[in-house]
Amino acid sequence: MTENPRLTALDSVHRALGATMTDFAGWDMPLRYGSERDEHQAVRTRAGLFDLSHMGEIAVTGPEAGLLLDHALVGNLSKLARGRARYTMICDERGGIMDDLIVYRLADEQDAPRYLVVANAGNAQTVLDALVARQAGFDAAVRDDRDAYALLAIQGPEAAGVLAQLTDADLEGLKYYAGLPGTVAGVETLIARTGYTGEDGFELFLAPGDAEKVWAALLDAGRDAGVVPCGLSCRDTLRLEAGMPLYGNELTRATTPFDAGLGRVVKFEKETNGGDFVGRGPLEEAAGQAEQNPPRKLVGLVAQGRRVPRAGYPVVSAADGAVIGEVTSGAPSPTLGKPIAIAYVDAAFAEPNEDGESRVAVDIRGSHEAYDVVALPFYKRQR
Repeated sequence: MTENPRLTALDSVHRALGATMTDFAGWDMPLRYGSERDEHQAVRTRAGLFDLSHMGEIAVTGPEAGLLLDHALVGNLSKLARGRARYTMICDERGGIMDDLIVYRLADEQDAPRYLVVANAGNAQTVLDALVARQAGFDAAVRDDRDAYALLAIQGPEAAGVLAQLTDADLEGLKYYAGLPGTVAGVETLIARTGYTGEDGFELFLAPGDAEKVWAALLDAGRDAGVVPCGLSCRDTLRLEAGMPLYGNELTRATTPFDAGLGRVVKFEKETNGGDFVGRGPLEEAAGQAEQNPPRKLVGLVAQGRRVPRAGYPVVSAADGAVIGEVTSGAPSPTLGKPIAIAYVDAAFAEPNEDGESRVAVDIRGSHEAYDVVALPFYKRQR
């Protein structure tokens, strides 16, 4: 437990709503307000409202901001169009993942690019320090903007209709992984069509002092649509069903993007900085191994029974009980009605079993529980 956890601008609102609070990455955050299953189902069928103000915002600006990001991250950020966002990663010199990120290209300022890098809460300082260290030689500035933003997210099939009541922004024309400046309930906001639930939805970056006003306006506008406040617990089951990785579970410094099946985010073809970027050499080796002879793969597991796996549980061969992998995330799936998990397993066991006979099991406190290997994601929304 953090001795003095940080509080978001909505802390008093969460407590007034009766939220169960938890220490998360040094922040006091709402875990749930009532039933986490009900909150999960609200996002899948209507919409849910999240406080994500613990995330870490870092501004990168200046004439060579894009070149700095091309050097520091694995993506080709200098080619990112204004108003668009990109999922990417920052790796260390050995190719290990330091964090996964979303980078937004904002409107240029005096002919100089502006980017907003959003890091996971627990890694924000690490990412900031790495960007500052990698800044040398570039005409660019790196600024810690964590105190400049509150971040709200409204996610679910009713999200667009609810938000449209409070903004004149062109939500219909706003593409997935894009953002635009606008107002929400009269408050200046960066409106981004991004999220971590597998549903359509929006993330709203605004000044902390305006967070309570916008939160209340969204709940009021969404009352008839059944919008409810949601905590971190259902956020985790939603992202798990959608097959989205979590740093510290699926992604660590011991894994490369290719280990996690996310090699597509690594852009070897970028031309800036002579094509060089931090971790390039080891990542090229990882790419070759992933293509020719990967030792393990990230897969989905669906229980044949009712016992729930957790991170760290061994995955074993159903034939002889030999350990062939490890669960990285596991939980009951409200949508599937069964326990599910994501796991790294030996490549020989990574193919989905379609004959109904499970080849793997999860060792749950000494009992080998049968699981089916499936392709990720477990859930994909109807578009």
